[in-house]
Amino acid sequence: MSIRKSEIIVLALIVLSFCVSVCLYPWIPEKVASHWNIKGEVDGYLPKFWGLFLVPFVFTVIALLLIAIPRIDPLKENIEAFRKYYDGFLILFSIFLLSVHLQVMLWNIGVQVSPTVTISISIGLLFFYIGILCTNSKRNWFIGIRTPWTLSSDRVWKKTHRLGGKLFKVIGIFTIFGMLIHEYAIILFIALVMFAAVYTIVYSYFEYQKEKSANLQT
Repeated sequence: MSIRKSEIIVLALIVLSFCVSVCLYPWIPEKVASHWNIKGEVDGYLPKFWGLFLVPFVFTVIALLLIAIPRIDPLKENIEAFRKYYDGFLILFSIFLLSVHLQVMLWNIGVQVSPTVTISISIGLLFFYIGILCTNSKRNWFIGIRTPWTLSSDRVWKKTHRLGGKLFKVIGIFTIFGMLIHEYAIILFIALVMFAAVYTIVYSYFEYQKEKSANLQT
């Protein structure tokens, strides 16, 4: 089983996240600031070990799962059809997790850049790319908007993911500019994500019913 260039990059980023923790260990306080409220104020702490290594451990588990998905999906041949977009997501998501880790580490050594700004931009870019991934995805069991109706029809999958792709891009753009409205950014983000989730599920149902009706008439 060959390893792809994107997977090598992700594994290198995992190693880098652990190296950062090890190198900064002497300068990190015993109580590590690890959570911030919507105003960018610290409201949660972790013991030193977990503050240093929780994100790298989580990063490792998620990355290995994402690397495994194209190999275990029953419709893996469909994933191969949009694999370059999936590889792009794999790298971008890994960079996002590394940036979260760096945010925590830098804050705790005195470089206190507002997480409201950095996380808004990072999540916004990630969601915009998810929109690109959705638009180009093919029917599979792990990646995309998986409802009983999208999984039952290539046509419904395609139409739903074109719509979902546009919605995720809009969410990404709004999230990036959410850094300008600190207190309301998270509320806006959650509202948009919930709307997109509900709307695409309902849309896929009605598109499937339209296809079913058309098939009965022919």
